[in-house]
Amino acid sequence: MGKERNWTPDDREYLEDNWGTLSMGTLMKNLNRSEAAILIKVHRWGLSAFLDSGDYVSCNQLSHALGYGNWNGYRATSWVKNRKFPVRTKRVNNNSFKVVYLTDFWKWAKQNQSFLEFSRFEENVLGKEPQWVKAKRKRDIHRAQQVNTTNRPWTKSDDDRLRHLLRQHKHSYFELSTMLNRTCGAIQRRCCDLKLMERPVKADNHTKWTQQELDTLEDMISHGVDYEAMSDALGRSTKAIRGLVYRLYGSENLDKARQNGGAA
Repeated sequence: MGKERNWTPDDREYLEDNWGTLSMGTLMKNLNRSEAAILIKVHRWGLSAFLDSGDYVSCNQLSHALGYGNWNGYRATSWVKNRKFPVRTKRVNNNSFKVVYLTDFWKWAKQNQSFLEFSRFEENVLGKEPQWVKAKRKRDIHRAQQVNTTNRPWTKSDDDRLRHLLRQHKHSYFELSTMLNRTCGAIQRRCCDLKLMERPVKADNHTKWTQQELDTLEDMISHGVDYEAMSDALGRSTKAIRGLVYRLYGSENLDKARQNGGAA
């Protein structure tokens, strides 16, 4: 198994990133080393103490917990450089490790909800979660299920129900999307495929926004809520909400709107 070979910096980095995430068999295979050789380094480099801590995790462990797989160059650039992901350096037994403290992560995650995806994030896998995480996970799971219906074949019963709802001349694409559990795009394409004369009614995007709606919108933006969740909460189309956000904050990008912190 090559027990006498020197450990390269790449070997060490690989073990530090994957200890506690990958199985021992996988580590042995990928490092081409015996279990004993790996355990010696784990003890010498203090990895056991590092991974047993409940206060912080490695970036790779966090990425796996969230359901993204291995930490890679994209996240290192997009999260750390562009979104100020709170990476820290932890010293254990005279060795340094890149870690993220869970308290820092939750604060960061709350402010960056709009681009994070929690549908594959197992509940409490990182310990006790803030209250907002449950609602975020529920929204993402619902959206993932809805997106998965885009390629679900339309049955005769589905088509008949679509025709029936269209003949009522009172439902918008947004309302039909909710009732049929299909995306707005899927409904639009089906109307074209069936050559239906009836179409969903246009959403009234010109209805005046109430102060309560504006206050709710501002609160959701500050807490990192995405457009789909805003649409559910406000009962308005994402197009209408995007238009208002642009008028108020000078950008449809929710991160930029949140940074602006007020009307443009």
